[in-house]
Amino acid sequence: MWNAELQGAFDPGCGPLRLDSGAVYSALRTPHSPLHYMKRKQRRAQRETSAGGVVFRRGTDGEPRFLLIRDSYRNWGFPKGHLKTGEPPADAARREVAEETGLSDLVLHGPIRVIDWYFRFRGKTIHKYCHFFLFESKQGEPVPQTEEGITDCAWFGAEEARRTISYDNARAVLEQATGMVQTLAPGVPGGGGG
Repeated sequence: MWNAELQGAFDPGCGPLRLDSGAVYSALRTPHSPLHYMKRKQRRAQRETSAGGVVFRRGTDGEPRFLLIRDSYRNWGFPKGHLKTGEPPADAARREVAEETGLSDLVLHGPIRVIDWYFRFRGKTIHKYCHFFLFESKQGEPVPQTEEGITDCAWFGAEEARRTISYDNARAVLEQATGMVQTLAPGVPGGGGG
């Protein structure tokens, strides 16, 4: 009876609807919420892990300035890149900062946070996780790694950096890094102060 009622019910010009094991369920179920599709997307996504550095330097007035890089798409953010096999995230972050900006004399102040996002690349969905670390640079001028598409490196005050950064999740990293820098005593690696 069910079969007879459904034949031709969806498109009378296409003949009877085939009802095999899953077809009735798929043809009749209610559409899923966006959350369902996001979960499907998450299951199919390829995971990638990278690490990056938020680099600061105190100006002559003692206020921190943050180093941003501009990519080939004209987006501003922080230096970051893939981890090498077996490489700890903090080491990868230091290496990426050095490669992309030329700054190598960096003091590590600790982890900031891990952010994640989805994007499409060559037909695949990628779920990227990026570990960010706070570094202090006291000397040297940054030089963009042009062969990797870095078109500029520049120092910005906290508020100007917040306005310049292209992505919301990177802005959140900056906000947390700014709070960390405020707790550091100027000139004391790793700590103290208030």
